[in-house]
Amino acid sequence: MNKEREARARKIVAYLKKAYPAPKTELAYKAPFQLVASVMLSAQATDKQVNKVTATLWKKYKTPKDFASVSLATFTKEISSISFFRNKAKAITAAAKVIQEKHKGKVPKTEQELVALPGIGYKTAHVILGELYDLWEGIPTDTHVRRFALRFDLTNNTDLTKISKDLEALVPKKDWKYLNNGLVLYGRYVCPARPHDCKDHPLTKLWPKAAKLWPKAK
Repeated sequence: MNKEREARARKIVAYLKKAYPAPKTELAYKAPFQLVASVMLSAQATDKQVNKVTATLWKKYKTPKDFASVSLATFTKEISSISFFRNKAKAITAAAKVIQEKHKGKVPKTEQELVALPGIGYKTAHVILGELYDLWEGIPTDTHVRRFALRFDLTNNTDLTKISKDLEALVPKKDWKYLNNGLVLYGRYVCPARPHDCKDHPLTKLWPKAAKLWPKAK
């Protein structure tokens, strides 16, 4: 089974490398901590929603110091159109304070330091490392990656971090960078989550059984 999965994963990656040769997030940011905050805001929200909110906000907040010094009540109100905005406001402002005080205002470059920050887990840490520093030390698994990992039978797990570990075991490290953003873009623009006829989609053609597999959202 693992050999089959490995072969299937490699075919999927080969397609993603051709289709999306320079994987980048669609979250809008100009300063490093803006990306950190955007990734935190994007949990269970769309990039489009996040970019709409941050279009004006990121003119005001650029550095960790800016985020650390805003009052929690103000920031909470400013992001209130995003899901789980109260928790996210607390986590973002708290993470900014730690970066300001402990890391001299610079976003850390290691998973260990990032996951020690409020509101940052494995997935968020690896999106930040890949996007800001082109360091791909792990595969971030979001809802799109989870969906395709299950549809193409690349994992037996439903937990996001466990799926990441399964994918990391199947795919050579040099190709990890193509998996997250590639599957996100493919899921967004080619093969959305709602069940539909996708037998003619490029990845489904690689493994036709996927056409009948529609995992439930967690």
